[in-house]
Amino acid sequence: MDKKKKNIFVDGAIPPLLIADSIAKHSAKTEIGAHSIFLGQIRADKVENRTVRAIEYTTYDDLASNTMAEIRDAIFEKYPLTCMHVYHSLGTVNVGEVCFFVFVSSAHRKAAISACEEIVNRVKAELPIWGREIFEDDTHQWKVNT
Repeated sequence: MDKKKKNIFVDGAIPPLLIADSIAKHSAKTEIGAHSIFLGQIRADKVENRTVRAIEYTTYDDLASNTMAEIRDAIFEKYPLTCMHVYHSLGTVNVGEVCFFVFVSSAHRKAAISACEEIVNRVKAELPIWGREIFEDDTHQWKVNT
């Protein structure tokens, strides 16, 4: 598979236009019969009587790029995909904004759905991405994924 590392990181929230553009660009690929899309959005969680207003994401770029390349290769080996696109925010993303976008395409839905779910799970478990919750009172703490 393609060993080229792709930069998956976007400064700030993932713009809706990027999502729409990604979908529109695939209409000419007539071998595709299914797309599966995951959008992660910032929630206004309540933590100890404080409400989250944003999350600030940081990463270790080199390790994240290498790990994502390994995930990408493994997913393409396991599933008959046509395309895979993964984007994750860095910096501050406000409540209601998209911070994580996974978009996969395949000839058939089962491969697209299964691959998308595995990518989401692996990125969350394996990539060195950390989120600091920023609360409405401007206090903050490191987010614990559940």
